[in-house]
Amino acid sequence: MTFSLPPAGSLLAICRVHQLITTKTGSGVTAIDKRAVEGPVNLRKFGVFGDVQADSEHHGGPDQAIYAYSQEDADYWSAELGRPIEAGLFGENLRTQGVETTHAVIGTRWRIGKALLEVTSPRVPCATFGERMGEPQWVKRFTQAARVGTYLRVVEHGKAQAGDAVVVEHVPEHGITVGKFFANATVEDVHTLRALHDSGELTLGNHYWPYFRRILANAS
Repeated sequence: MTFSLPPAGSLLAICRVHQLITTKTGSGVTAIDKRAVEGPVNLRKFGVFGDVQADSEHHGGPDQAIYAYSQEDADYWSAELGRPIEAGLFGENLRTQGVETTHAVIGTRWRIGKALLEVTSPRVPCATFGERMGEPQWVKRFTQAARVGTYLRVVEHGKAQAGDAVVVEHVPEHGITVGKFFANATVEDVHTLRALHDSGELTLGNHYWPYFRRILANAS
């Protein structure tokens, strides 16, 4: 089966931590305060050079090295909330335009500058994100809207900068997107992803296995 790859999008901003903030929830410090930076930046195994993953248990590691959010979804929230959603406000490292993030198929690969990135998993909103936004029932609203963006791993290290094209080099045929897995994953999806992982056609991070167990348990 062959099909055309989607057209290239664009990278509007690369963001990294501006300052660490002590959380009100008592969980320690958070690096969610990201700001856009100028010029070329190295994208490496553990993310954007100079960035920090303060809570690596839930938000970091090589399988969640970089978080991308689309301008299209940011525009939706800007209209909903009546305020600008500037690059980095959601804690994202990449603000993109014209390329699917939430609806990217798991395992899709993007070429940005010299770096090659792979779509891995959806962002799961947490209390720190709710605290950051200061909006009533933010975690619930973000979850219900299911405009979650995507985490990526860095397959090939390299420099990228705002203005670079986001070139989709590969889209797996299984068709399961990060958004579908977040909002409506089925037992069939679990079996498909596990089979692809076991065969070596797809690499899933360890954070998938608790979700798989929960989905299968709820279906039994």
